[in-house]
Amino acid sequence: MNVAKFLQQSDVDFEVIPHRETHDAQHMAQAIHIPGREVAKTVLLRADHGYRYIVAVLPATKQIDLRKASEALNGSELALATEAEIAQCCPDCECGVLPPFGSQYEMTTMVDESLTHEEEVFFEANTHHEAIRMRFSDYRRVEEPLVTPLT
Repeated sequence: MNVAKFLQQSDVDFEVIPHRETHDAQHMAQAIHIPGREVAKTVLLRADHGYRYIVAVLPATKQIDLRKASEALNGSELALATEAEIAQCCPDCECGVLPPFGSQYEMTTMVDESLTHEEEVFFEANTHHEAIRMRFSDYRRVEEPLVTPLT
């Protein structure tokens, strides 16, 4: 999936922001000069011993609470996925990049409720050197994620 093409096809206003190569959301926030709370980092969760994967989206400044995520998924057993699993689930992205659109990979997407308070959200596109800026309300409309406490 090409994130920019997907957003164009979804009739969403967005901006592609080129930046120096970064490999985590906090460094991306620094590279594009915005607060980390506005950057959505994505975490791939292995659910039920690898029978399914979940995309969790939360502010770059926070850590995921697997217990809270599990509760939102009716007690599913969760673990952090490996980079190899990310590459397997998202073969069209650079290694380690996970867009916040699990629906495009037939995965459930969960979003930390704190992101709903942000007017805009920034996240990696398909590479380590491009960010996407868009309204959170548009992201929520297009992705229809499960909004729940994750931190």
